[in-house]
Amino acid sequence: MTRRLTDFSVLTFDCYGTLIDWESGIWDALQPVLHANGCTEITRETGLAAFAEFESTQQAETPGMRYPELLRRVHERFVERFGLRSDEALDRAFGESVPHWPAFPDSADALRSLARSYRLVILSNVDHGGFAASNRKLGVTFDAIYTAEDMGAYKPTPGNFEYMVNRLREDHGIAPEQILHTAQSLFHDHVPASHAGLARCWIDRQGLSRGGSWGATAEVPERPSVDFLFPDLAGMAAQVREEEDAPPAR
Repeated sequence: MTRRLTDFSVLTFDCYGTLIDWESGIWDALQPVLHANGCTEITRETGLAAFAEFESTQQAETPGMRYPELLRRVHERFVERFGLRSDEALDRAFGESVPHWPAFPDSADALRSLARSYRLVILSNVDHGGFAASNRKLGVTFDAIYTAEDMGAYKPTPGNFEYMVNRLREDHGIAPEQILHTAQSLFHDHVPASHAGLARCWIDRQGLSRGGSWGATAEVPERPSVDFLFPDLAGMAAQVREEEDAPPAR
């Protein structure tokens, strides 16, 4: 039987790349050091690909490091790779840039719509302070928020999903089969969520299913299967409304 979005009662979300436009935020935050060096040859695609490499490497090397410090280290790696000059202020500003990363235009409206039908949960790779700043752009109150700061590790570590599933079961009485994990990143989310046995909805912001770029996300050698696929969150919310408004099957 074909699964329906309305078969689930809980949506667990990745935030950055799914709800918050982290690629625009990252690229904007790299502009000060590029401008300071008069650098015009590094394109957005090149810069984001380098970020993806450095972030995943740094997260694996220092899983307990808070995200602002981790971003600062990523900035240091970036300037070293491209032979740029930086200083402590530029490195620190990049590390503290998360609160300035914008929400996608459809995120707030779609989340408010989805909140009428689901409990909403965050599983994010940032710290609580960074997410609190982003949350003010999203227009809803989440039922639970779990970050890498809680777990001392970053996705795609499988333990992050185990932690979330256990907390939702023990603290909120939510069974895994009620959960639909909703995310953009195949690397950070869909691969480990599939190993955790969760149903998955791919918000394909980058158009990867149509041959788009990996952007600021590390590549995976084999694309995991997903249960649902939408190009944006607005499309998902529209499908939920359509299912809810459909007459019952006879």
